[in-house]
Amino acid sequence: MNLIFNTTKRLRRPRFLHVGVWLVSLLFFGWSAQGQRLESYIEEAIKNNPSIQAVEKQYAISTEKISEVNSLPNTQISGGYMVGKGDMAMMQEGEFSVMQMFPWFGTLAARGKYATAMADADFLEIEIAKRKVAMALSQSYYRLYEIVKKQQVLDSNIQLLKVYEQLALTSVEVGKASAVSVLRLQMRQNDLIEKKLVLEQDYEAELIAFNKIMSRKEVADVAILDSLAVPEKDIEIDFNNLELHPELAKYEELIKVVSHADALNKKESAPEFGIGMDYMLFNENPNMLMPMVSLSIPIFNKRYKSIARQNKLKYEELDIQKQASQNSLVTQLQSAVRSRNAARISLETHDKNLRQAEQATEILFKNYETGTMDFREVLDVQELQLNIQLNRVEAIGDYFKQMSIINYYIK
Repeated sequence: MNLIFNTTKRLRRPRFLHVGVWLVSLLFFGWSAQGQRLESYIEEAIKNNPSIQAVEKQYAISTEKISEVNSLPNTQISGGYMVGKGDMAMMQEGEFSVMQMFPWFGTLAARGKYATAMADADFLEIEIAKRKVAMALSQSYYRLYEIVKKQQVLDSNIQLLKVYEQLALTSVEVGKASAVSVLRLQMRQNDLIEKKLVLEQDYEAELIAFNKIMSRKEVADVAILDSLAVPEKDIEIDFNNLELHPELAKYEELIKVVSHADALNKKESAPEFGIGMDYMLFNENPNMLMPMVSLSIPIFNKRYKSIARQNKLKYEELDIQKQASQNSLVTQLQSAVRSRNAARISLETHDKNLRQAEQATEILFKNYETGTMDFREVLDVQELQLNIQLNRVEAIGDYFKQMSIINYYIK
């Protein structure tokens, strides 16, 4: 199920990204039944998302610059011709010359390495953008799942209250309950219907957000899975894998850019030389062809010394930025792991409470058979059971939303 997303074709990619930007299978840990549908949505989003397309264009520009920097300076061509005839036999009638300047040996190669390093850094921006889109789409998908499941919980509880209402009406007829119990059950149904209508509005808003991430022109419905199964055991998180994260690898590439910029600066501080030819026309004497050589020496080289100092400072800046970024990634990953673990604990607690609430409901029904059912207790237990069910749905949603964050940081 491993999937490698292809990007714009280029000459070379960084070695540490052979696996591409995002192994979608890691989002689901082998849960093919529940991951297959979301995987297809992620593929479509990555293909059409404008933010990814923008960085891909920037990468294409960077790869074009490799050809640009390997070109030679313009060839200089000049010429002149005397309009009037002179009396002297040695008088020159015209002159034509051509000159081609060349950078110092190895300068073109240094420029190519610098441009290639810049392209590698831009390529990592594509990887980062793809991961962010996959994470954002996954979280939106799980929010839609939460809303749908909450609606289903409300529907089942509304139906349950209707059953209780019929029981209360029967009890009123035989004098075992008051009409107030019926009204309370009806008001409770109205509250749940209100919550369901609010959830419908939440669903419409989230559906629009989901389609925007996928860059769809029209709002299309999303196929939501019937259920999400939390795995029995969580995968172990290796924080050392953060070293390979594109946000950190980007700094390694930028350090290479500075290294190549420093090497290029040394080459450009060397002299430039040119080779040319001068052709002279005379009145009576034979024309002359004279080879020429030109040399350009950077006598005032303060500019190159300043660039060298700037590159050194840039090294130090990038090293500090990388450390700060690494600290931030570790903190965010640790927070996501903690929240994931908390969601699992919460889910286990809700499962226990739900079983106890179901036992309380059974007791109430047994009491009804003996004619001692208290409908205020029925409402209390029903409300407790509803909250447990809703919180359980939220715990499942939180678990998978945190996993989408975790998978942004790990391979």
